[in-house]
Amino acid sequence: MSSWSHSTSTQNPSNQKEPVVYVVDDDESMRLALDGLLRSIGLRVETFESTQDFLSFSKPNVPSCLVLDVRLRGESGLAFQEQIDKSGVHMPIIFMTGHGDIAMTVKAMKAGAVDFLAKPFRDQDMLDAVANALSRDGERLAAEQSITALRSAYDSLTAREREVMGFVVAGLMNKQIASELHLSEVTVKVHRGQVMKKLAVRSVADLVRKSESLGVQPQPGKPSR
Repeated sequence: MSSWSHSTSTQNPSNQKEPVVYVVDDDESMRLALDGLLRSIGLRVETFESTQDFLSFSKPNVPSCLVLDVRLRGESGLAFQEQIDKSGVHMPIIFMTGHGDIAMTVKAMKAGAVDFLAKPFRDQDMLDAVANALSRDGERLAAEQSITALRSAYDSLTAREREVMGFVVAGLMNKQIASELHLSEVTVKVHRGQVMKKLAVRSVADLVRKSESLGVQPQPGKPSR
């Protein structure tokens, strides 16, 4: 990677959790212009001359977006949009082009692009697009982190607690669950309390919502033996 094709913000502990805007454009003047524009409002910016340089860059797990030129030297930004999705890099993409048309815009938006700006674009239009993209990615990350924490909590349940949970979300009362599992009602109550505590829920409705997020199926019938 050439020294002028990639700009890196000064690294310090405070900016490791800050949002990042990635810019991929083979036009150096456009990279510099966008770098200056986005930094002017306090954003961290990383610019790249090629998609290969972008893919090889180590990306922090923070809200991010990609500002991508549709026509890059030797490759299509639209084709790269498909490649990046398969590579496991998930972030909103803002396309920019000097040669855009309706069909290209429709294809990009259908594939998940959050915006499509024709050059020359107003600075404010780019800033608005970036703000929207970072907000979306922040929501995505928060949801992912929430489900990861929930999955970890579920994994901490014992086999019996998971069994009791299956019956609870199916709507069975403690007495019915006790009958199903051949346990005392007091024992079921203890297991149920542990489930609620470990999953940090206060109501059956909340437990049902979280079980749906985890893909946990209700257990209405007698357990297999």
